Amino acid sequence: MALISRHWYPLSESGDAFLKSARFRYEQSVETTAPAERIWEILTGYDLLHWVPVWTGLRWGSPPFGVGTVREVTLVKVFTVRERFFRWIEGQRYSFSGLKASLPGLRSVAEDWVIEPTSSGSRLTWTLAIGAHPWAVPLVWLSGPIIRGVQRRGLRTLRVHMGN
Repeated sequence: MALISRHWYPLSESGDAFLKSARFRYEQSVETTAPAERIWEILTGYDLLHWVPVWTGLRWGSPPFGVGTVREVTLVKVFTVRERFFRWIEGQRYSFSGLKASLPGLRSVAEDWVIEPTSSGSRLTWTLAIGAHPWAVPLVWLSGPIIRGVQRRGLRTLRVHMGN
């Protein structure tokens, strides 16, 4: 599958240290009665587009999926990030770093998605870390409530989608 071609702004690849220490870090969790396997199916498929409304496009690189897989996610039809997975623990966790963005302003982006079994189903934790160029810091700061709201709504929609 060919990935979308457009003008790109390079991002610095990042990992766990950045996920923990980024100036802009957003973390949300949701518990659901769905088993971890079902959540994993959603995270690794195209179902993502159904429960996070701002995600308007998703292109995975060629399977098999795992460390090194590249994908592109488009937000509100105008902003695309190309991502490479640096962690892939089948059925439990994946993490990726942004490689390129279709709009300027970001220095780095990373996300971590963790699924943990619970006594009644599973818990999904979504962490987003953002680094911005100095001129874009105020824009990212002002976007914080929107980012947190998108995360909350997306996870709440997933929970409803799972029948909770």
